[in-house]
Amino acid sequence: MDLPGPVRELANRLGASEAVGTDHVSFSQSGRMRQDETSRWMPFQAVQTISLSECAFDWRARTGPFGLVHVRDCLRDGEGQIGVSVLRLVPMARVSSSSDATRGELLRYLAELPWAPSAVLQNPHLEWEASGDAIIVRAKLGEVAGEIRFSLDDEGYIAEAYAADRPRAVRGGFETAPWRGQFRDYRKVSGVVIPHAAEVAWLDDGGEVTVWEGRLETWEGC
Repeated sequence: MDLPGPVRELANRLGASEAVGTDHVSFSQSGRMRQDETSRWMPFQAVQTISLSECAFDWRARTGPFGLVHVRDCLRDGEGQIGVSVLRLVPMARVSSSSDATRGELLRYLAELPWAPSAVLQNPHLEWEASGDAIIVRAKLGEVAGEIRFSLDDEGYIAEAYAADRPRAVRGGFETAPWRGQFRDYRKVSGVVIPHAAEVAWLDDGGEVTVWEGRLETWEGC
């Protein structure tokens, strides 16, 4: 795959592989999350898979009292889906598939590439650009397009993923706002260098509202 020099260097630094073994990575997480600054924090346990060859992922979490609330965020078959249920039986909330939902989930896929570094070399649907000290990745799903800007830390690992206008679900639909994810505590696992801690925040009216904090518990991949 023809990549800009800084992108190829990043892939090598992270231990990314062009050799196709499995077509995805899988991992587990623990942490806490909330809807917005007015909501209380809720602990969660989650498992996730991320595709290395296409823009797709599946995140499933348990939260709420006794872990009875199940949350699923996924991007599959070119569509974003978000759902919340009790015991996976009683629906509590569901975001219908739409261009906004799909774009939000596409941006999540791009932002979480630090947990699937071999996708940098194996996913042909990604478009890369080196811009000064930053690296930009873009992708399209039909008419839906997304772009994430990566900033690197002093060791050359991804420290931040930034989207200028990520859609987020609100009562009555979606609104867009600047968004960022931050990664740290990189460690080598099976020859690949993976961040073991991350947090997510919305940047509203010049302020920052952290809504997700998590740690990597296990990771498996190529």
